[in-house]
Formats: sequence, C-alpha cells, structure tokens
Amino acid sequence: MVAYRYLGNSGLKISEITYGNWITHGSQVENETAIKTVHRALDLGITTFDTADTYANTGAEKVLGKALKDQRRESLEIFTKVYFPTGPMGPNDCGLSRKHIMESLHASLKRLGTDYVDLYQAHRFDYETPLEETFQAFADLVHQGKVLYIGVSEWTAEQLREGHALAKDLGIQLISNQPQYSMLHRVIEGKVIPASQELGIGQIVWSPMAQGVLSGKYLPGKPIPKGSRATDTKGGATFIKHFLDDATLTAVQELRPIAGDLGLSMPQLAIAWVLQNPGVSAAIAGASRPKQLDETVKASGVVIPDDVMWKIGEILADVSHTDPEDTYNVSPKSRP
Repeated sequence: MVAYRYLGNSGLKISEITYGNWITHGSQVENETAIKTVHRALDLGITTFDTADTYANTGAEKVLGKALKDQRRESLEIFTKVYFPTGPMGPNDCGLSRKHIMESLHASLKRLGTDYVDLYQAHRFDYETPLEETFQAFADLVHQGKVLYIGVSEWTAEQLREGHALAKDLGIQLISNQPQYSMLHRVIEGKVIPASQELGIGQIVWSPMAQGVLSGKYLPGKPIPKGSRATDTKGGATFIKHFLDDATLTAVQELRPIAGDLGLSMPQLAIAWVLQNPGVSAAIAGASRPKQLDETVKASGVVIPDDVMWKIGEILADVSHTDPEDTYNVSPKSRP
C-alpha cells in the first residue's frame, strides 16, 4: 500500500505516489481500460489524482471524472490545472487571466463531476497577465469553496517567491509546485528546491522515470522498442528524445545492478530516488493498464542508503541535466 505525506507546509495529506493521466487518458488508452486502472489505483491506496484541462483537450478530465464518479469525494484529492489552450483556441482560451481561470475552473468541475478541486494549479507562468490579477482570481475561487489550495507548475524560484507573497496577502495558501524531476533531470535542485523549502512549498514531480528511459528498456545502439513512448507521435516522442543518446542510455544500464541489490525494479528505483530527495511531496506515475500500478506502488516507503544515493549520482553525473538556469526556459514568454 502507498504511504502518505503532507503537501508542502499544509495540513493536506496526499498519496506519495500520485496517479497522473497526462498522456494516457483520452488519448493512448481506451476509456474502459483507463477506468479500470484508476480503480486499481484506489485499491492500492492511491487517493490523489492529477490531471489538467489541456490533457487530450479536456478528454482526460472527462475520463477521470467518470472513473471516480461513485467514490466518496472526501476520500479523494483531485488536482487539475489551467493555462494551456482548450476549445477553439480563441484569444482568451489560454493563459492566467481572470476570465480564463474562472471559465476553465467551472468547466473542469463539470467534467470531473465534483463541486470543488483540492488543488488548482497554474500550469505555467503567464508573462502576459499581471500576477495580482491571477492570484485575485485564485483567491476568489478559494473563498467560494470551489478550490481548497493553490499550486503552480514549472515556476522559477523568483516566481514562487512572488506568488507566495501575493497568496499570503490574499489569505490563501500556495502549497505546491509541479516540476519535471528525475535522476536525469535535476535542474530544480539549485534554486527551486531551496526557495520552496523556505516557503513551505512541496514538489509534486512529474516524469520521475524520465519518460520511461529510467526503466532501462531503451538500450544503447538498439532500435527503439515498438509501442514505446518514443514512438508516440501524439507528444510522447517529443518529450523523451533528449534522453535517448547513447551516453545516457549506457549510464542508465549501470543502474541495473544497483536496483537488483536493493530488490527493486528499475522503475521502482527511479521513483524511490525522487521520493527520497528533500522537498518532494509526491511522484506522479501514470499507467496504461492496471497491472503496472501493482509494481509502481512498491516504490513507496523504500529507503535508499546514502552511499547508494551517492553512487547513483556519480554514475549519472555526466548525463544528468543540472543547470538551474534551465528553469527559466520552461514557461512560454507569450501565450500559445
């Protein structure tokens, strides 16, 4: 069963392995299989579910809402996000303006079949909207009871500081950031993690397995496995390609005996690694079928010895992305 942690410096407990439906629901996986996978997650103790209105252009929220329809709402933590375009992509169909936030949240609630979301996240930073406007809209939704907590995704250390101060002034809580983080992508460690720990903001990390590369199934000098994420033309291939060089794949294979010595699979090692790092509240894991989750949850509660953590860092030192300046290149400088 999955263990639980507090999300940042809040009283909200979440499952440290959080179920995410970014690429799978409404896209790669048939709805019936997706619903069965959500139900298996619940059986395994996963109570936290992360989605976004933009995933499958609202399709992922619809599938998740259907899957959770008959569950006790108070026993769940449902997270969604706002920023990226949905619908016909009109001039106000994206960003963090008051108009888009209000309209998007109400649409998300309908799709999810709930009166409120536990965490509403700014999916990126919006350089074209005053931050005061964004946080006033968030505050109004919190005070209306439609949102319980506020989070963000892929914000820089400075943006987190400014947002946290505004949230505090408005009487609401900014408790989380959702960045990419894995053994191979460690750019948040330099600035984002220290600022977040100072502010009481927890990290809900996505891609803890580096889009599947840390599973070890991609081999140096070998063809890409058929049906893998690297062959997904709907988006998966774009995100994984910068991890597929031979140097990276060769280094990843050196982790196999380490995982074996710990009695873990390669995916379990990758998830346990992120969960052991400071400031991480949860690791987001997706699944295309129920059985995958049976293995994933075995990473919960694992303690990797300090010397092994050091050894992993040494093996991957030359192939890990660590430059904190990369955190400034994630949010678009203008709306999509």
